[in-house]
Amino acid sequence: PGAMPARPPNVVLLYADDLGYGDLACYSAASKIPTPHLDRLAAEGLRCTDAHSSSGICTPSRFALLTGRHHWRRFHEIVDSFGPPAFTDDDLTLAELLRRRGYATACIGKWHLGWDWRALLKDPEARPTRGAGYAAQAFDWTRPIPGGPLARGFEHYFGDDVPNFPPYAWIEDDRVPVAPTVAYRPDPAPPEGRHEGRPGPMVAGWRLDAVMPELTRRAVAWIEARAADDRPFFLYFPFTSPHAPIVPAAAFAGASDAGPYGDFVAQTDATVGAVLRALDETGLADATIVVFSSDNGPEHYAYERRRRFDHDSAGGLRGLKRDVWEGGHRVPLLVRWPGVVAPGRTSDALVGQVDLMATLAAAVGAPLPATAGDGVDQLPVWRGELGSVRDALVHNTYAQKWGVRRGRWLLLTQPDGTHTKVPPWVAEREGYVADQHDVVLCDLAADPGQRRNLCADHPDVVAELTALLREVRERGYPERAGGAR
Repeated sequence: PGAMPARPPNVVLLYADDLGYGDLACYSAASKIPTPHLDRLAAEGLRCTDAHSSSGICTPSRFALLTGRHHWRRFHEIVDSFGPPAFTDDDLTLAELLRRRGYATACIGKWHLGWDWRALLKDPEARPTRGAGYAAQAFDWTRPIPGGPLARGFEHYFGDDVPNFPPYAWIEDDRVPVAPTVAYRPDPAPPEGRHEGRPGPMVAGWRLDAVMPELTRRAVAWIEARAADDRPFFLYFPFTSPHAPIVPAAAFAGASDAGPYGDFVAQTDATVGAVLRALDETGLADATIVVFSSDNGPEHYAYERRRRFDHDSAGGLRGLKRDVWEGGHRVPLLVRWPGVVAPGRTSDALVGQVDLMATLAAAVGAPLPATAGDGVDQLPVWRGELGSVRDALVHNTYAQKWGVRRGRWLLLTQPDGTHTKVPPWVAEREGYVADQHDVVLCDLAADPGQRRNLCADHPDVVAELTALLREVRERGYPERAGGAR
């Protein structure tokens, strides 16, 4: 392994939603969830143990993934229901980059990066009603929706945008093939957690548990169609699972020992298996890079899951989704590239999802501008030529929650990295105590669970990392010539 192929490789990017670091068997021996297909992906490629999403929430991580640029240079929050695009016309996306190289491109699944929904409003001045959202009749559903995936380099899109946001309807390319006609009315209560649904228009008979099966079918069909296409291809498949509402299909009930969420993760794994099988059966597997990761850590239901099922979705890390603790943004990252990435390897290199743009650009031979984004090329790590290429990484979720990592040290610029409320029984069991200092300094090599604040013992490290954070925010990473501005 290590030789670069003559023909540009296909790229399949699988992106789970709210999946924890400890949910996969290949990351945690204590996991109560069977994940044979993801375990296979790990066995056939590279498993990264120190990989991070750009944020602890959804939209920002997806923006960074597709642009190689940290979200916090422009925004911090998610795109809300019927919110505008997170992109500007100056943003170069991975899909645009690959399309310029002659790739067929598709996004199938959860977009959550905004559309220009106001172009569909019959009355441009209309506003949603408090508690009920927009009425279905407020939109002309026959109009194309600008500003979505087709405006960002994708030739094809199919999905429901966000599973718990309106409109509860399929979107194909830039159209809604079946118009919503009724107000959102939840299905019967999910087997775990709440519906999480925002009010707004819904297609009559819409079923939340039918979303992932249909997305899986569509992704497989798109891959199968590539066998008759001479172009290399890029499939971005952002799952809606295991994000709440936790609605595993009936066929997966009882598939795990971690309750309905565990069953939903087992279904997620089965979707990965369906994609891998499609690549095998079309003869495309050996020519395809497959990357799997998650947009952030697990939702707050993970705490009760630990009590009920003794399953730790965070895999021993502190914190969950929305937190700047490791559990909010340290995520699984698996890479398979037959003939280039040696099978069965594990890397503890510091990796950001923001690096995927630069890495895949190098993999397909597509030059990036010197000042393009915040990512570094991780291809030497993938190929086993270097142990690490990234010196530092900034973590951020909300405007006031910052962390900066260098080597074993992680500095949080506030006394607590928590956003998601911690139940008292968890704090007591884990030994979490309120800290009296203004910042938190952790030695992740000795204390991966982040229980000890060492800021008073190492003021020099605090000063160094404080200066580094300022430099990265103002000028870019030291290892990137020119930096990001």
